Amino acid sequence: MKIALFPGDGIGPEIMTEARRVLDALGLPGLVLFAGDVGGTAYRTHGHPLPPETLEMAKAADAVLFGAVGDPACDNLERHLRPEQAILGLRSQLGLFANLRPATMFPGLEDMSALRPEVASQIDLLIVRELNGDVYFGEKAMRVLDDGRRQGYDFMSYAEDEVRRIAHVAFRAAQGRRGKLCSVDKANVLETSQLWRDVVIETHAEYPDVELSHMYVDNAAMQLVRNPGQFDVVVTGNLFGDILSDQASMCVGSIGLLASAALGERQTEFGSFGMYEPIHGSAPDIAGQGKANPMAMILSLAMLLRHSLGLEAEAARIEAAVGKALQDGVTGADLGGSAGTTEVGDAVLARL
Repeated sequence: MKIALFPGDGIGPEIMTEARRVLDALGLPGLVLFAGDVGGTAYRTHGHPLPPETLEMAKAADAVLFGAVGDPACDNLERHLRPEQAILGLRSQLGLFANLRPATMFPGLEDMSALRPEVASQIDLLIVRELNGDVYFGEKAMRVLDDGRRQGYDFMSYAEDEVRRIAHVAFRAAQGRRGKLCSVDKANVLETSQLWRDVVIETHAEYPDVELSHMYVDNAAMQLVRNPGQFDVVVTGNLFGDILSDQASMCVGSIGLLASAALGERQTEFGSFGMYEPIHGSAPDIAGQGKANPMAMILSLAMLLRHSLGLEAEAARIEAAVGKALQDGVTGADLGGSAGTTEVGDAVLARL
């Protein structure tokens, strides 16, 4: 079983260390680990945020565990050399089109949510975000109009096969949960969203056991804080999914608790090839200070074991250990506590 570890920038190396400690504690036989550079770290060493050797390493692995990218020192680089291009490049080159972002309220943390505890306690949802299309990958440029004004533009588009394949992922996920799927779009004003809605409806015919609903993205953002318990699985495009999943993180208390999986069509000997990462950024303001919460990174490792290596029991052990640590009051600064990065890792290991 081959896992590629890409710590990246900012707090990435710190939280990767804690995930690695958890992985080592499991004592999995036949496990091969190798590490590579991505992001600003890779740019400074190799001249590019996604060096060829890193990409080849990812292609040779059964799964990738990814830390974070983002470095203010690189903000003035040409766009194709900025750290964030590493994650976009990996998603594109590895065919990772389906992003799974679970948001579940851990017992005992209801008071940490920005929502009222009785509302927050209802949160148990999965956001399925399309990763390879939308404005992130469409044509984009800056130009000067005839009258001298500068104009920036980004082209939003989806082909029907791109919508259909993410819809299948979402419908199957709903079948494994509570059987409800909400498709989020902006079909009242965007043709791209109208196609999205039409194709999702067509695909629904293959999943009669799933209850399908539709919601405009602005209403979905409102409902996510008004009544999050109504959602089971949410499927949406790249841009809307990016925004809503970050919103969901604050509904459960902290972005430092949310893991994610990026999956494609490739199958390995053990499961689905995927890349796993916490949804928070590189947090350069606290990098190197031992303040970062590694729980999202550790929970991303659990998702890797479940989806890519078929190790459900080990994944469940990790999730239970994180939940117990939180229940016992081990929290970092992001949750109002004082536990540092290593202390949180120690707590999870002790309960594992």
